[in-house]
Amino acid sequence: MESNYFNFELIHTCKKTGARAGLLHTPHGDIETPIFMPVGTHSSVKMLTNDQIYSTGAQIILANSYHLYLRPGHKLIKDFGGIHGWMNWNKPVLTDSGGFQVFSLAKNRKITEEGVEFRDTKDGTKHFISPEKSMEIQQSIGADIIMAFDECSPYPCDYKTALNAMERTHRWLERCVAAKYNDKQALFPIVQGAFFEDLRKKSAEFVKQFDSVGYAIGGLSVGEPHDIMNKFTELTASLLPNNKPRYLMGVGTTEDLLDGILRGIDMFDCVLPTRNARHGSFFTYGGRKIIKNREFERDNLPLEPLCDCYTCQNHSRAYIRHLFRQNEGTALTLLSIHNIKFLINLVKQARNAILNDSFDEFYNKLHNNLK
Repeated sequence: MESNYFNFELIHTCKKTGARAGLLHTPHGDIETPIFMPVGTHSSVKMLTNDQIYSTGAQIILANSYHLYLRPGHKLIKDFGGIHGWMNWNKPVLTDSGGFQVFSLAKNRKITEEGVEFRDTKDGTKHFISPEKSMEIQQSIGADIIMAFDECSPYPCDYKTALNAMERTHRWLERCVAAKYNDKQALFPIVQGAFFEDLRKKSAEFVKQFDSVGYAIGGLSVGEPHDIMNKFTELTASLLPNNKPRYLMGVGTTEDLLDGILRGIDMFDCVLPTRNARHGSFFTYGGRKIIKNREFERDNLPLEPLCDCYTCQNHSRAYIRHLFRQNEGTALTLLSIHNIKFLINLVKQARNAILNDSFDEFYNKLHNNLK
């Protein structure tokens, strides 16, 4: 499955912690790792234009193949030259397979060996996605990195449920590999196995045989306690090839980013920065804060004095608080720019610390304050 269009260089591993700094080459540009990927669910990062996304330093964004399949349709996106032409974005894009969204529908879906039948929650129409269909959708969308169709186990679940989901994920991976034809896209298998060490080991051994460009860790950050997530992140990362990028799916709190990097993770994504912005919260090096709080009514400081984003370079907390309280959309844009830039800066600073073999000091200085 290795492609001539992709290559990963592991540039440095921190001597004290094992945290990694790398460089992933893709057809639409290089990605310095560790990396945080903003989420553009419907082919747009909420509240932001492309210029505003570029201004945050984003090197890659994630789009959701499930939502794009439903609206506007993957065939329409293909007719516009794929996701890059459709949204006029010239950097790398990653699409998820739609598996997590389908499996989160609970009573509105039915899982079989062939795939998943589900109803659109907006109009009630019936749809069916198989591994082959997922590959068709993602190859039509044309993202640089695409994900295998998998079954994610809930937390908690019993051993048999986790085993069955993992084994089906493996069979579906084989079908995804057989249905993929575009060498300019990298297919990442996903390690499953829920919260059972032996299943995680079996899953990692299975996916490694495909010699993929990179590997994803699924089934974490699904409601489990933080210490359990860290345990299985560390275990699963240690089982994957050292010379390939490791992607921890759906993780994006400041604490989780630092904990994941510490455990050898290279790639992260999450809707949290823009979701938090819509609820009026913002990241600082002293932890997350709420802009509508009275303490910011006359505060002339930027959201985070050490941040170099557009928002922090141009506007005060008091001004943004006023906009938010008046339901001005500009407030959500300004908060979103800051939150995304903050996380991208955080992983960039982590990368520099790794290169200097000082990630342990960086981690210890920031971790407790950022919660």
